[in-house]
Amino acid sequence: MGAQISQKELGQRISDYRKIKGLTQGDLAKNIGISRPSLAQIELGNRRIDVFELQSIASVLGLSPDQFLSSDFRMESESMEKAEPKDEELNIRISVPKLNVEKLKNVLLYLLECCAGKPNIGETVLNKLLYFCDFNYYEIYEEHLTGSRYKKLPYGPVPQRLDNIINQMVADKQLQRIKTEYHGFTQTRYLPLIKPDLTKLSAAEKTVIDDVVRQMSDWNANKISEYSHNDLPWQASDEGEYISYNLVFYRRPPFSVRVYPEDED
Repeated sequence: MGAQISQKELGQRISDYRKIKGLTQGDLAKNIGISRPSLAQIELGNRRIDVFELQSIASVLGLSPDQFLSSDFRMESESMEKAEPKDEELNIRISVPKLNVEKLKNVLLYLLECCAGKPNIGETVLNKLLYFCDFNYYEIYEEHLTGSRYKKLPYGPVPQRLDNIINQMVADKQLQRIKTEYHGFTQTRYLPLIKPDLTKLSAAEKTVIDDVVRQMSDWNANKISEYSHNDLPWQASDEGEYISYNLVFYRRPPFSVRVYPEDED
């Protein structure tokens, strides 16, 4: 059967083959009869896998358990990667965020309407509130809220193009930019000059935003930045790179916001 491999390496192999096959974690978990959080923990190497589960996973992916445990795994996976997936399969499996400018403007206006009067809501806190709105919504519904892309920067996740959008909103007299003092530091704040168009936000979207506001809008910049740095999507991303939305499915409490079926294992 080959040399023994670690639990973490086996999990990585399962993840690699799953992606090569164009399957989501939800697809594979459903086919083998376990919850997606359980599969996520297997792929991370945090959960042991028994022989029956390994047989089921291998069968779904078109391999044998021996191939997963083989010392020739790398060569096998590389040969699989050379096979080009069908275009229609890629269209189904890959969800690329596409910025919806009008949605972002209304989410921003709604956030500010809810908490702009709070003295802690400067740019740093606002960026993190937007991040958690976007990533929490994606974890629950597997759809993008604003479609913003976030880079991992030293002070936390930052939505790209937000500066340009805010500048345009200020020019259009939708927002007012002000400088204030907060605990001895100068901060940039924004005051909404118009109401958000709530017809642009679904009930589900509004609920996610409300939950983020309820949980985090009283936090100062240090607290919300530290919290974002402990979120797995941030931790698993490289400095200066875009943070993948799909990493939300590896979250664990207290960051995970989706109610998953109970694991029957």
